Amino acid sequence: MQTFTGTIPALVTPFTRDNQVNVAVVNELVDYLLGKQVNGFYLCGSTGEGAFMSVEERQLIVETVAKRTNGRVPLLVHVGAAAVGDAIRLAHHARANGAAAVSSILPPVLYDQRGIVPYYEAIANAVPELPFFPYLFGGTRDAVALLRDLIHLPNLAGTKYTGPNMYELQQLVALKNSGWTIFAGMDEQLLFALMFGSTANIGSTVNLMSGTFRELHRAFKANDYTHALDLQKKLNRPIATWIRFGFQGAFKTTFQFLGFDCGNPRTPNLALPEARRAELRAALQAEGFFDLAAM
Repeated sequence: MQTFTGTIPALVTPFTRDNQVNVAVVNELVDYLLGKQVNGFYLCGSTGEGAFMSVEERQLIVETVAKRTNGRVPLLVHVGAAAVGDAIRLAHHARANGAAAVSSILPPVLYDQRGIVPYYEAIANAVPELPFFPYLFGGTRDAVALLRDLIHLPNLAGTKYTGPNMYELQQLVALKNSGWTIFAGMDEQLLFALMFGSTANIGSTVNLMSGTFRELHRAFKANDYTHALDLQKKLNRPIATWIRFGFQGAFKTTFQFLGFDCGNPRTPNLALPEARRAELRAALQAEGFFDLAAM
């Protein structure tokens, strides 16, 4: 089973002014991020707003990125959907377009906890030759117990873990000795996730500061923990700014400051009010964001 390393953007989905997928800007972003030497792309996840897109739109994203990357980096495709049939359809499409792996959030509508395992089984079994990564958020649900319930799946290859509990992450890492990747999903805690055994990260803000994340990985591998910690602290300052302004709206607005018009997020995510854009730019400038973006 393929394992993954390095820093991978959870690719943002650009929309036009009339709320259509902006294919031209998708291609521009892919070229930009390949130039930053990212180690892959995670498509149509939370950052990519896959849950708020039609199956056809999600397929368009996969086809566009697959064509643009042309096999240069692995593509991990998020296929989770409220209708498991849609998730299976998306998984088949991802396989047909050369995806390296598929992933899924928990069932978006869940009335019985016992339905989680059958939902994941249906997706994993639909593409048994592809690595499968549940996308788990740290919190009240026991992520370790859930992965143990799924360990019988031959193509279970780890998880994308977006949670702050490094003890839980360490237990996830220890569940298997080979063919296993635990992706760190919290950009603001990447260094600590690496210390506890993650080998790769998938994150929103990798889109905007990929070179800095790559340098953090390099510093960690070189045992230069002082430099790695300094980078983590620098990364966390603009992250805190985006959270303060309302993450999804402020995050998408920031792409405009780098020359990419990604439009607004889709409802129920909220756009940043026009009147606050200059304030956001000034705050990011003060936190050193533009220097981090340039790395």
